[in-house]
Amino acid sequence: MTSPLSGIRVLEIGDRIATAYCGKLLRDAGADVVMVEPPAGHRLRRYRPTGVTPTGDTSPFFSFLAGGKRSVTSPAVPSELLDSADIVILGATPAEAAAMGLHTEDIACRATSVVTVSDFGWTGPWSDVPATEFTLQGWCGSTGSRGEPERPPIAVGGDLGEFIAGSYAAFFALATQRGGRADMSVLEAMTTSMQVFSWLRKELMLLEVVGRSTEVPSVERAKDGYVGISMATGQQWQDFCAMVECPDLADIPDLRFQVGRWEQRDLIRARTADFFATHTVAEIVELAALFRIPMTAIGNGETLSDMDHFVARESFLDHPGGFRAPRPPWRMSRTPPLPPAPPPTLGNTDSAAPWSPRGSRPERPGLSLDGIRVVDLTAFWAGPTATHLLAMLGADVVKVESVQRPDGMRFAGGFREDVERWWEYSWVFHGVNSGKRSVTLDLESDDGRTLFGRMVAEADVVVENFTPRVMENFGLSYSDLCRFNEQIIEVRMPGFGLDGPWRDRVGFAMTMEQLAGLAWLTGYPDGLPTAPRGACDPLAGVHAAFLTLTALEHRRRTGQGQLVEVPMIDVVLNASALQVIEHDAAGVLLTRRGNRGHEFPVQNVYACAGSDQWIAVSIRHNGDWEALKEIFGRPDWTHETECNADNADQINAHLCDWLKDRPRDGTVTALLAAGIPAAPVVQPPEVIDNPALQARAFFQTVTHPLCGPLPYPRPPVTGRFVKSAAPLLGQHNTEILGGSLGLTAQELDRLEETDVIGTWPLGL
Repeated sequence: MTSPLSGIRVLEIGDRIATAYCGKLLRDAGADVVMVEPPAGHRLRRYRPTGVTPTGDTSPFFSFLAGGKRSVTSPAVPSELLDSADIVILGATPAEAAAMGLHTEDIACRATSVVTVSDFGWTGPWSDVPATEFTLQGWCGSTGSRGEPERPPIAVGGDLGEFIAGSYAAFFALATQRGGRADMSVLEAMTTSMQVFSWLRKELMLLEVVGRSTEVPSVERAKDGYVGISMATGQQWQDFCAMVECPDLADIPDLRFQVGRWEQRDLIRARTADFFATHTVAEIVELAALFRIPMTAIGNGETLSDMDHFVARESFLDHPGGFRAPRPPWRMSRTPPLPPAPPPTLGNTDSAAPWSPRGSRPERPGLSLDGIRVVDLTAFWAGPTATHLLAMLGADVVKVESVQRPDGMRFAGGFREDVERWWEYSWVFHGVNSGKRSVTLDLESDDGRTLFGRMVAEADVVVENFTPRVMENFGLSYSDLCRFNEQIIEVRMPGFGLDGPWRDRVGFAMTMEQLAGLAWLTGYPDGLPTAPRGACDPLAGVHAAFLTLTALEHRRRTGQGQLVEVPMIDVVLNASALQVIEHDAAGVLLTRRGNRGHEFPVQNVYACAGSDQWIAVSIRHNGDWEALKEIFGRPDWTHETECNADNADQINAHLCDWLKDRPRDGTVTALLAAGIPAAPVVQPPEVIDNPALQARAFFQTVTHPLCGPLPYPRPPVTGRFVKSAAPLLGQHNTEILGGSLGLTAQELDRLEETDVIGTWPLGL
């Protein structure tokens, strides 16, 4: 079968994980990817967080990310490569790009599509400010929200932000492939993914900052290990109370929502401790499946590849590099991903030009999906993220709910007692549904399915993220959709996939984070594994948006639609691949190190002067260490001290002592001026005041009919994208059903009288 991106030329420049993962996604979908490496080779060729020296010149993690690509070595980027590529992925700041011979004006005038990937973007006041993923987590509000109040805030372990940024870059690469420029900020990508639109929560729910917390319950100690729990609805809380034999807890109103459970965490933990202590992980997970409560074992690099579901689905493959690694996180009915391949040797394409010159190129349309019609059956966060990206780039996205079962995110997180239609105030719903239109249809009714079929007949794409049985129960399988429209593309986003032992299990993002090893790497070294808190929802959503564009490209070439399967767990396994790869290749199990991380010699969150003031600092290499010694005033203890793993504890202790009496924000400024990555650990709503985000117009205000003007986030590239607010339930019933589908006013009235359509949830 022909790969959907075969023939597309991609030039990958940069040494960060985000650019490498972007290139991997494009290569696995069939693109020809050439990396430009410095003469010493890509940084990740030597990346071994376990400390085990790689055999040869290539680390297993690099082999995973670079498999099937080609390599060109050059201190500067050859202009003939730039001109003959279709897409350039440039992971660099403006200053770093200039050092490679690439200047802003050179990039702007090229016909080649260019996606720049940098920490703060190429415009704005911070374009060349130093950062690491760790400090970006501090800037975006992720770290500040997580942890116990009496202990330091805790960052997400691993490189989750880089994988988020890489998936966004792949999406924008396809969105610009016929010409255009996308200036992408990793901070913006992480702000929309690694916190839950807390500035909108403050605006819509009139609530102040909650402070550090973890979900209750979340990760708990069972008889023989750890079990992870994720609950997003009030019904799941009631079912949990019944399962753990504490039915009276379900009758306490304050415990229906996470905020109330956090405030009474000691009560809940005391009442449920005996249940967890007397049951094994397997017993708890099996019982939870019967109650349809999302629960899972806590996975790690040692256990994941042997789990029965992953064995049945062949989720891990033998890599030519000599280790097990997750397969690409999608399946397509017509165009499967390419198989794993070995990485290129350094400069394996130096002897000859990798591509012949391109002829004339089409006019540069920029970032536009105008004319693409999407029927959106998604709910909660992951699925709506996918369709939100499509809507932001101009696709006509119609969100389909029902009065029997609106999007569950409308009811998650709390409600306002001072407003009538309180379900229209959900901040996460607003964050990922702007720019869409809304209809309601009861798909269990004949009328609802008939109208849905007429919508599909006029659409290009249908996206849904139910468990597999739901569409089948509606009688709306992919073959059914093809009877309405033989060229339809259906993108399905089940939690665990369309087959396998766990296909019908319920799972949210935190379930996947707990299962796939991200929780295992996050948390205090002496504490419980800690879920990153939902970032894998948008991570899965961006992958689904990328694969939607991939399927559209295949249909443009062939006229063929297809079924695309994007299980959330497969996406998260790729983001946590390092753990399985390192354990398989080196026999070392990566585990929690708090804020110390696994890459840089010195990294931590430090207390500053004042109440609950924290600063995140990364000392990446000797250059940062020399700069820090200057700030210290070169005391005697630094004279013979090198910045390495052997001295990390000593340097960390001196940093703790030096920072504890200094003001947070002034110290951040001083460290950044010296070229040292640092960030204040801000509370999530405070990102609304970030000068880089403000200068780049990341928050775009539009007026909602009930909630008034709201600062909606745009995608993490510059431009004006937010044209309309998140829709009210069924807001566009008349416009769509009575417009393009041609129903009369009398027909619409009949449908509303029989609850096939409506604007008010039943039972409220």
